[in-house]
Amino acid sequence: MQNQSEEPTVLVTGASSGIGFSIAEGLAGAGWKVFAGVRGDDDARKLQAAHENIRAVRLDVTSNDSITSVEAILREALSGRTLNGLVNNAGIAKMGPLALQPMDEIRAHFEVNAFGLMAVTKAMLPLLGTDETRTGPKGRIVNITSVGGEVSAPFLGAYCATKHAVESFTDSLRRELVIYDIDAIAVGPGSVKTPIWGKAEDANKDSRYESSRWGLALSIFADVMLQGGKDGLPPEKVAEIVETALTAKKPKARYAPVPDKLTNWILPRLLPKRVVDGFMAKRYGLKMK
Repeated sequence: MQNQSEEPTVLVTGASSGIGFSIAEGLAGAGWKVFAGVRGDDDARKLQAAHENIRAVRLDVTSNDSITSVEAILREALSGRTLNGLVNNAGIAKMGPLALQPMDEIRAHFEVNAFGLMAVTKAMLPLLGTDETRTGPKGRIVNITSVGGEVSAPFLGAYCATKHAVESFTDSLRRELVIYDIDAIAVGPGSVKTPIWGKAEDANKDSRYESSRWGLALSIFADVMLQGGKDGLPPEKVAEIVETALTAKKPKARYAPVPDKLTNWILPRLLPKRVVDGFMAKRYGLKMK
């Protein structure tokens, strides 16, 4: 491990559990000083107990005041040095047919997954190196997107739309920040085996849609997604890829850690959209008789 003054530093949002927790723990174990964004005190205590290199910070990505507070904490801790990494992981996902899903719920996806990510990024850019009075190497931005950022699924339309937005934001940002030598990289996992699936099993038993035309199809889709999550990649695998994105001499612009990559990633992107439409309609019971 490097000396305290030389430890690379990183902010990880949405670090309370699952992928975010694994990223924070993995980077801390690799010698990074990790500022881990959480919403509650219990999560903060759990994270700080996981590794001495983790410092939990209260962060709500939808609150400008919260973001400003964390930026001030980092500014003081860095003492004029650059922030070496920003990992935007905070996100939400709720299933529902777009025709019926309340607009408030759809907007909430954008507030957290897209606008919150953008707000955190913009606030941290001076620390990452657009403030050229800072010493040390320029930072890198890693945005956690999803397979859904390129392959849209039914009943996750709001979530997928936000992840498409993040993919575009990442590409545009990377091309603009070349002028500062700050990189922006997307990591788009497929199903990942995390505790969120246990919570999702209850959360997605949503009686609002049971009597609709989509009721049965949504139930089938939820079962497929939940099983995929339980059989998904270990979150440590995503954490390893995030570390690679932050440290590789020549990182890729996008990483796709996806289980069963041929059927879940390669073919859906190569086949005509109408073919993929037909496959999904049949798989989830959406095909009209």
